[in-house]
Amino acid sequence: MDLQTLTAMFVWTVAGAVLLFVLMFVDSLFTKYRDFEEVKNGNMAVTARMILKLIAQGYILSGSIATAYSLGVALLYSVVAFVILLIMEAIVRVLLRQWARFDLDEGTQQGKLGYGLFAGTLHLVGAFIITACF
Repeated sequence: MDLQTLTAMFVWTVAGAVLLFVLMFVDSLFTKYRDFEEVKNGNMAVTARMILKLIAQGYILSGSIATAYSLGVALLYSVVAFVILLIMEAIVRVLLRQWARFDLDEGTQQGKLGYGLFAGTLHLVGAFIITACF
């Protein structure tokens, strides 16, 4: 392992961490509640949802780094995947609310762990599917 490889590892890791933070912050803007406040207040449903979403985005970033020819392309793959997952989650939320009377945001905000796990798992499964496309 040479200095160039070590430097690249550091740069890619920092860039990935910054991107993950930004994506999680943007994601929090699309919920009916304040994600970070709920986590600070001990809401385990919101915490579980955020953890699963972070794992999903990390998995996507890992796959994009492994296959991309540059840092910019890897970050772009991750952003596009994030947008796809946001759209997918929005569609599933609407369908569940209409057909099953199952409101993911409301249940998650109320601290119902099953709701948070369900919402986060949507992203995890989406991440597996998207990363298979790399």
